[in-house]
Amino acid sequence: MSGFDLIIFDCDGVLVDSEIIAAQVESRLLTEAGYPISVEEMGERFAGMTWKNILLQVEQEADIPLSASLLDKSEKLLDQRLERSVKIIDGVKFALSRLTTQRCICSNSSSHRLDMMLTKVGLKPYFENHIYSAKDLGPDRVKPKPDIFLHGAKQFGVEPDRCLVIEDSTHGIHGARTAGMRVVGFTGASHTYPSHADRLTDAGAETVISRMSDLPAVIAALGEWGGI
Repeated sequence: MSGFDLIIFDCDGVLVDSEIIAAQVESRLLTEAGYPISVEEMGERFAGMTWKNILLQVEQEADIPLSASLLDKSEKLLDQRLERSVKIIDGVKFALSRLTTQRCICSNSSSHRLDMMLTKVGLKPYFENHIYSAKDLGPDRVKPKPDIFLHGAKQFGVEPDRCLVIEDSTHGIHGARTAGMRVVGFTGASHTYPSHADRLTDAGAETVISRMSDLPAVIAALGEWGGI
């Protein structure tokens, strides 16, 4: 139906509404460590980044030595919050039920966290075993590097230019575009902000949607159009 051979979904902020929970946990930890930052600013500045890379960037910007214990502390707190509170993005099951193209998930989250979140919201059957974590590829291979997207395409034997990626972050879009893939931006999660759509477009998204129920029609239209 689409003109694509593979649809690649990010997970956090695209399939599950987890970015806002991460922003709440991480803003509190950074504020307590001497770097005051609001939940809104966390979402706007750091959505799509790993906690490790966020800490490295904060250390460079503010010249504040951040304890290595913050890495483990955040992971534990966030897993607890996600297991208790994460919800599916509205319209995801509708969209997935209408897509006939092969699909997979390519995420910066750990395999453990992906399994927990997708099980909780009932999405694992839609992707079977095609759920990939950049952290499983080795150190420092997370988005915005293209590695996880290329890995996903390789599992299906699909060329990058036949893939369409659904992403909510500029980091993810940069990675997908570097991989040679086309991208749809998504702004329908709770961490969205006023300039979100513009930033995704500037990063390389061909179009941006705020309702996941619009995705099947958009994929069909982009497949017929043939790209930029």
